[in-house]
Amino acid sequence: MATSITITTGDKQFSAQLNDTSTAAAIVAALPIKADGRRWGEEIYFSIPVEAKSAPDAREVVQAGELGYWPAGNAFCLFFGPTPASRGDEIRAASPVNIVGNLLGDYADLSDVPDGVSIEVRLSGS
Repeated sequence: MATSITITTGDKQFSAQLNDTSTAAAIVAALPIKADGRRWGEEIYFSIPVEAKSAPDAREVVQAGELGYWPAGNAFCLFFGPTPASRGDEIRAASPVNIVGNLLGDYADLSDVPDGVSIEVRLSGS
């Protein structure tokens, strides 16, 4: 069963859903999480207190709106556009990520989130 989460950055809130993978379950167990987000092109990432191995279906090329866990940096990633590693119109992570969920609804405001912003991830409704 998917888990609904809320991602808050300053005065902006984004709804998302985590999938039923073991990596997503480890993230849910660590919630709430507060961290300083970093920008890498049109990706926001931040370290989280979760350690998980690369999943068999981990991949570098992702879709806009996907949420990933980056095993190489124990980081939660929000993908919403090209990164410095992208080729053409693709969205490419620095190295393979475990896909752990998706942003829901309109997330265009992520483009306005500055580097270093405080981010909170929590279960929706909590």
